Amino acid sequence: MTIEVNRSSWQVTLDVWRAMFLREIVSRISADRLGWVWLLIEPVLHIVLFVAIRQLMGRVRFIPGAEFVPWFVVGMMGFFLFRQAITRSMGAINGNKALFAYRQVQPLDAVLVRCFIEGILKTLVLMLIVGGATLLEHHILPHDLLGVILIWGFIWLLGTSIGIVLSVLNTILPETEKIVGLIMLPLYFLSGVMMPLQFLPHALHPYLLLNPITHGIESLRHQFFEHYQTIAGIDLMYMGQWTLCCFFLGLLLHLRYRIRLIAK
Repeated sequence: MTIEVNRSSWQVTLDVWRAMFLREIVSRISADRLGWVWLLIEPVLHIVLFVAIRQLMGRVRFIPGAEFVPWFVVGMMGFFLFRQAITRSMGAINGNKALFAYRQVQPLDAVLVRCFIEGILKTLVLMLIVGGATLLEHHILPHDLLGVILIWGFIWLLGTSIGIVLSVLNTILPETEKIVGLIMLPLYFLSGVMMPLQFLPHALHPYLLLNPITHGIESLRHQFFEHYQTIAGIDLMYMGQWTLCCFFLGLLLHLRYRIRLIAK
């Protein structure tokens, strides 16, 4: 006697995501012995290196409305969340080619699952760093926890939406990964991660504000530090427009090149 189980499309999708989530987690653990440790070591090394450089240069270590180290940590982690969602997305399709033999598994599923995992991992790392900094008597506990959660989610959504677009481009044009790698380094500086935008000439602010991640990082800092003042022009609606446009563009690209993504 056979029992037929009728599942809705959403149930099938959730089962696919659950299976791919477990596969990606196991892959991250077994692929590199230092993979999990490096998640925490990388931001800590950035903090130690940049703080040391600032002290050697004799620069003022105080940001108006916030201490320098917590200010830098918040901006750095926000950018890392954005960056990792993009870079991990670009290899998601090629890394899961074998699974596309099953008609239930789509290239978009691989991208979304990888972005979800990066969001979880970076959230855990942020919590560990905040806890460690608090023990070292650096005031980094968020002023508005709900606001921090919302902005953190917006930054993740922005990185995910751009990652959906780049996952298609990178699969069709492998050179895309190299170009994005070159862009990320100057973007790290131009997003206000290492240097307060308030210290830069006002004539440059309109151009810096064209970068959507700048709005996310500055808004995140504003939610962390009660008296921190962002530069004029920070607008979450602008970042939201980027997110929606990239998300729908990514969906259109996945639909347009679906057969090519599976077969390439």
